[in-house]
Amino acid sequence: MEKKYLILNDITAYKIAFNLSNYVWDIIVTWDFFAKDTVGKQFVKAVDSISANIAEGFGRFGKKDKVRFYRYSFGSLKESFDWNEKSKIRKLLTTEQYNNIFSELNKLPKEINSWIKYTNDKLNY
Repeated sequence: MEKKYLILNDITAYKIAFNLSNYVWDIIVTWDFFAKDTVGKQFVKAVDSISANIAEGFGRFGKKDKVRFYRYSFGSLKESFDWNEKSKIRKLLTTEQYNNIFSELNKLPKEINSWIKYTNDKLNY
């Protein structure tokens, strides 16, 4: 029987975060210069950082190193919630856009924590 190795796209948290980052990007590129330059850049960096840190952790060798990057992604997730709220209050997002982003962000704490638990349980080093 052939052994199957995990790939990055097997991680649900990564897939959700990656797709969300592109959704947020598509919205923010339509904003005016001031909104993009102040809120937009930071919102994109925060939401991009969720999947990027999961990817970086996945590429690390040791369990502690992997988990550290997965926890960084959790910090970026919390920052993304903040930028989503600010974007709503400042009327930069439609209600539908805000709700879609909020819904996807809300899926990620459980997914990231599950991935951290899986990593801690399965790796010995």
